[in-house]
Amino acid sequence: MSLATISAGSRVTMHFALKLSAEQEVDSTFGQEPATFTLGDGNLLPGFEEFLIGLTTGDRKTFDVPPEKGFGQPNPQNVQEIKRKDFPVDMPVSPGLMVSFADAQGAELPGLISAVEGDWVTVDFNHPLAGKTLIFDVQILEVSDAD
Repeated sequence: MSLATISAGSRVTMHFALKLSAEQEVDSTFGQEPATFTLGDGNLLPGFEEFLIGLTTGDRKTFDVPPEKGFGQPNPQNVQEIKRKDFPVDMPVSPGLMVSFADAQGAELPGLISAVEGDWVTVDFNHPLAGKTLIFDVQILEVSDAD
């Protein structure tokens, strides 16, 4: 019996960990239920998927994912100055606070308050992992052709 190799459309069951450094884990399925997805279904960023191509059941690998293949570089246009009066009066506004806004389509848009100066609040809408190189640790448990 030959082991299936991950390619476009493969159904993959795996454990993964996403880390900023050896000590700083962002997300992990190790010790929990593994993740199952079909390559190309949008559950994983394409930049992460390309590291999986060619792996087979039983493989355990660690990859460094540069920002361009992960969550991109921070976009200065995603940092907005918002008037303090546009926030609810009873809302504590302080740096480090995650706030949620609705975008033009009504979708939730999280932002991180990075500064408060006078009547202005600076909110960063970049993904919190933008600009970071991530360590992607994977253990492939099962590979099959998508049905």
